[in-house]
Amino acid sequence: MKLNLIIYSTCVLFLLTSCLSKKQVYQPAPTQKTVISKPTTTEGVVQNKSDVKKEVTTSNYTREIIERKPQLNIATLLYIDLYAGEAMAEMRKFKIPASIKLAQAIVESNSGKSDLSLKSNNHFGVKCHKGWEGESVSHDDDSLGECFRKYNDPKLSFIDHSTFLTTRPRYNKLFTFKENDYVSWAYGLKEAGYATDKLYPIKLIKLIEDYELYQFDEQVLGYKTVVEKKELVASNQHEVIKGDTLYSISKKYNLTVEELMKLNNLNGNNLSIGQILKIVK
Repeated sequence: MKLNLIIYSTCVLFLLTSCLSKKQVYQPAPTQKTVISKPTTTEGVVQNKSDVKKEVTTSNYTREIIERKPQLNIATLLYIDLYAGEAMAEMRKFKIPASIKLAQAIVESNSGKSDLSLKSNNHFGVKCHKGWEGESVSHDDDSLGECFRKYNDPKLSFIDHSTFLTTRPRYNKLFTFKENDYVSWAYGLKEAGYATDKLYPIKLIKLIEDYELYQFDEQVLGYKTVVEKKELVASNQHEVIKGDTLYSISKKYNLTVEELMKLNNLNGNNLSIGQILKIVK
């Protein structure tokens, strides 16, 4: 009896030892992070259209225009997507073309990336002027340390821009132009003294036409925009006359000599009377 008990105990112990030696200990698998690739860009220029659709907000405007014009600046497209609604809302209230408002904002704020817009939410370069009682910031412009308006939200800048244009007599002439006549509005702003840059209207018009910003005017008005463009074509060029030099021409159009030479693929300073030079990209 004792011998049988010893043999049984020995067998049980052997079986237990064998099972334990074969049991595997659970080791949790190492965690892995999923990396989502973003589109490769060079100075904001789209390199891959399919990637852009994932990165850019998918408004109808963006989806359609990026298919036709993949060379457009991605930062500017994002900016337009963000503020087009605000521009159209202001157009309905104050009759200022949404295309003009967006183009001005793009130029004045560098699509929301300028130092002034980043530190003050001022997207139109509006200075304090007499009567401004809101917050302000100091910024170098035509002179050092000039006073510019500061806003808590960029959209307030869009609203104040409308107030600024509608309450100052020097801009009254603008409101005699049709709401879809962005060419007249662009030149009218320059004539009224909004900007000192001689190429200011051409820059606005080029943005409106490159990015088809007139689409937003059409959405508000409910019909297509037809604008006379002869003035723009003439203003894109300069015909050399007697006494012209690269320096005098560059100063006239607020360019550097190097920029003027690059625009026209010039290798030297020689000019001939009647020569046509590009003065805007």
